[in-house]
Amino acid sequence: MNTTLHNKNILLGVCGGIAAYKSAELVRRLQDAGAQVRVVMTSGATEFITPLTFQALSGYPVHTDLLDTEAEAAMGHIELARWADLILVAPATANSLARLASGLADDLLSAVCLASKAKIAVAPAMNHVMWSADATQKNLQTLSQSDVEVFGPDSGMQACGETGEGRLLEIEKLVTACANLFNKGLLQGLKIMVTAGPTFEPIDPVRFIGNRSSGRMGFAIAEAAVEQGAIVSLIAGPVHLSTPQHCQRTDIETALQMHQAVMSDISEQDVFIATAAVADYRPRQSQPQKIKKTTEDLTISLSPNPDILKEVAALSNPPFTLGFAAETENVKDYALLKLKNKKLQMIAANQVGNYEENQTKQDTGFNSEYNALHVLWNGGEATLEHARKTQLARQLMTLLAKKYYE
Repeated sequence: MNTTLHNKNILLGVCGGIAAYKSAELVRRLQDAGAQVRVVMTSGATEFITPLTFQALSGYPVHTDLLDTEAEAAMGHIELARWADLILVAPATANSLARLASGLADDLLSAVCLASKAKIAVAPAMNHVMWSADATQKNLQTLSQSDVEVFGPDSGMQACGETGEGRLLEIEKLVTACANLFNKGLLQGLKIMVTAGPTFEPIDPVRFIGNRSSGRMGFAIAEAAVEQGAIVSLIAGPVHLSTPQHCQRTDIETALQMHQAVMSDISEQDVFIATAAVADYRPRQSQPQKIKKTTEDLTISLSPNPDILKEVAALSNPPFTLGFAAETENVKDYALLKLKNKKLQMIAANQVGNYEENQTKQDTGFNSEYNALHVLWNGGEATLEHARKTQLARQLMTLLAKKYYE
């Protein structure tokens, strides 16, 4: 079974046309393909099929109103826009196409589309005369120029009793079309090694030196690389995350273990992506038994850990190297220094802030599903703005593919 939609977040926009009843089946088929689906309905759509139907099928409340005081207290339409990996409008009526092409945002669906950086696709369904009208075709041209995908329509008997082009594309074809959006193959056949998560350096059998890295960014990158056709080896520190589909995963705990895992297979890799937050130091000696508390000061001698990224970049025939720099200040300056000193091809820098502060808001970096990256290379840079790490990972892999093949 095609697993390209596994764990993808799809926001389904249902508009007011007779084909709206088919969207119920679409929800189920997208879920069968592994996607998580939430639904936004226009007011017209609720005249054809009830929100309760979609709530029962998706398992989530259905959103219908832009000015919903409960949802908007938490900026509901913005949250939906950020949540989605793909916004699929199916059926897309002539009216909804006109609204999207005009950049209107006076209902929930159009506002979410305008506020989102996710992929957007429309599946038109309307009377064949409305479909062929000049205004509709101009709106489609405008949407296509904005990278909105158009799925269909099909030809055949329509609800009005006439025959022509304008039927909603068959459900299985829609699911396949959605999957194809995440399977462009920009990294087809490349062997990519990704390190992710923290390392834990033991002080005694109970205590360790570690950091707050969750591993989410690295795992998202591994998944995005697989989507682009790469053969991915994932070396993971102590994290609580499921292995992305089709990744070969190696679990380690310490920096020395990660170093061994990387160096034992790095000669086979085309690309090395170091997202792991590797501890710079380890206790010179780990105590065999738990250290008992006393009233005296405790001194722990530390030894430096190997610089895995620098070592990989210094190989006689190194892979393409992408490093990460998590900084609390002077992010760009420190990242440029790291890029130069370690002789990397690219570096992705992000700012990490106060941990307690990050727990009360959607922030970037450690322990967050969101991030923002400043990507640098010799002679160029790009800013990947605040978004879910899964979305950033796809943007970063597209950028990496471009630089790799230059």
